[in-house]
Amino acid sequence: MQKTTTMDQLFLDEIRDLYDAEKQLTKALPKMAKAASSDDLRMAFEGHLDETRGHVKRLEEIFNALGEKGTGKKCTAMQGLIKEGEELMEMDQNALRDAGLIAAAQKVEHYEISGYGSARTHAHLLGNSEAVSLLDETLNEEKEANRKLNDLAETAINEDALEASGSETSTEVRRTGPKTRTAGN
Repeated sequence: MQKTTTMDQLFLDEIRDLYDAEKQLTKALPKMAKAASSDDLRMAFEGHLDETRGHVKRLEEIFNALGEKGTGKKCTAMQGLIKEGEELMEMDQNALRDAGLIAAAQKVEHYEISGYGSARTHAHLLGNSEAVSLLDETLNEEKEANRKLNDLAETAINEDALEASGSETSTEVRRTGPKTRTAGN
């Protein structure tokens, strides 16, 4: 493997990593949608699959602008996050599985938010305004996907999972909600 010695190389490495991550997600999201018992969650996964295909196309535009071949660098982080999600898909209890799928999907979104944010910053430093614009568009979509998942969790799915699993919690926590929110909020 070639050593990264310039910001240009680091930026290209980041784009390749994101490209592979998005390609992996285009295969994982349909499985997650199928495993979801909530129609709202299934539709959120299906909608994000369409966006993810757009993310792949934007990354290909960046490769083309750089005169590079659109190839990925194996994203082992995404591979691990998807594996965690696949383990949750095997849960028998529908509402609990949905809560777990949201948690897994938010881990993915937070990873992508970090990756796209860093790549956008590096593109800006390199003076690549076209890449900045494309990466910023995707970054905003990733943040919105995280917000939607968080809303689904907080408005119904986590409460349904709590009730369906027979878990007990204090009335105060259930009435006031969690003390902290996800990093995307």
